[in-house]
Amino acid sequence: MIERPDNRSYRLRGDRQTLAQENAYKRSWSAFGVELSGTIKPAELFPGTSVQIMEIGTGMGEGTALIAAAFPEIGYIGVEVHKPGVGALLGYIERMNLKNLLLIKEDVHMVLHNHFENQAFDAFHLYFPDPWPKRHHHKRRIVQPDFLQLIHDKLKPGGYIHIATDWVPYVQWIETIFAASSLFTGGKIDRPEWRPLTKFEGQGIGKGHVVTDLKYFKKD
Repeated sequence: MIERPDNRSYRLRGDRQTLAQENAYKRSWSAFGVELSGTIKPAELFPGTSVQIMEIGTGMGEGTALIAAAFPEIGYIGVEVHKPGVGALLGYIERMNLKNLLLIKEDVHMVLHNHFENQAFDAFHLYFPDPWPKRHHHKRRIVQPDFLQLIHDKLKPGGYIHIATDWVPYVQWIETIFAASSLFTGGKIDRPEWRPLTKFEGQGIGKGHVVTDLKYFKKD
């Protein structure tokens, strides 16, 4: 069993929630939160689904909820470390009456290492991860060689990771890391029509940020 990594890929912000987030958390965590104990099997969490996807870092949850609503036949597990974001996403789940989305509040490295078997997921979504722009913080970026090995192990044959970022230097970093690996094949893709434009992404575009989508498939 591994503990939380020392070089976290996220900033440790406060857990202070708005009243709406706090109330949603109190009402719905017991129904939609996954408690970490033993081995978790996604197919058992979502009976009747043939595809299970993990989203790493759900942020404030808007995009996660919209995607889950658009694909009710797919089971989604969102992993987020910040309680306000979890509370916000629980609010979306309540309002949209989603039945195919569950949440985990913990570091994804620990979660995947300790609680999921290999070949557990059909895909991973990684949307707008913290770019850690300063050079001495690049080691904190989630896309690293050991991360590629981890998700490769947890993907089913033919599985993939879909990444979106609005930080051009991070695109270059992602391409370099994946190019140096023999575990995946892929690269830049056009923005999929099904990936919603969230308020967060729209704000970045309004500031002149260029959004890039990348998709990498597991090599068997």
